[in-house]
Amino acid sequence: MSDIFQEVDEEVRRDKALEFWKKHQNLIIAGAALIVLATGGYRFYENRKLAEQQAAGAAFQQALALDRDGKEADAQAALAALAANAPHGYQTLARLAGAAVQSKTDSKGALAVYDTLAADRSIGPLFQDAAKLRGALLRLDEGDVAAAKPAFEALAAPTGAYRFTARLALGVIALDAGDYSEAGRELDLVVADPEAPAAEKRSAESLFGLVAANRPAK
Repeated sequence: MSDIFQEVDEEVRRDKALEFWKKHQNLIIAGAALIVLATGGYRFYENRKLAEQQAAGAAFQQALALDRDGKEADAQAALAALAANAPHGYQTLARLAGAAVQSKTDSKGALAVYDTLAADRSIGPLFQDAAKLRGALLRLDEGDVAAAKPAFEALAAPTGAYRFTARLALGVIALDAGDYSEAGRELDLVVADPEAPAAEKRSAESLFGLVAANRPAK
């Protein structure tokens, strides 16, 4: 008897499922189609985005090569095009690189670009600090120590991404001012930092020789 009831129950469920399918089949098919289209569209978007990133990367490297070959005008034009049309990250890189090329002939214009980028929160703190560092180094090259030093001091914060370069610069500024104790303190922070890259440590150790040679004997 239980087998009969089970068969009836299965028949009822089949009838209900068939009825549900007939009533909602268009919605089910449309929903499935939307899922397939959405998945395909997302993959297309990701592939297109990857292709754009790869193209921008190749164009950026080509622009840098033009600069290395002494074709500054061509490099500037290529970087300006990237700054206008490339994906966001490469736009910022192009602006930074363009300012570096520009600094060879127009330091004031390059500094204006660096300062604009340093104040632009939309590019993120790492790019902002990179612009601040580039601007400070350019000001130091131009002999404007008073304007460069505060930027280096800000970048030398313990968690700063560019603290090693900033501390080396502060060490050089102190050496140039004859403040050997301050120079030694800044350079020691680089040498003692386990995260400091080997190149920065070697530079700091070399500058320590100047500190030792010029520091007054106790």
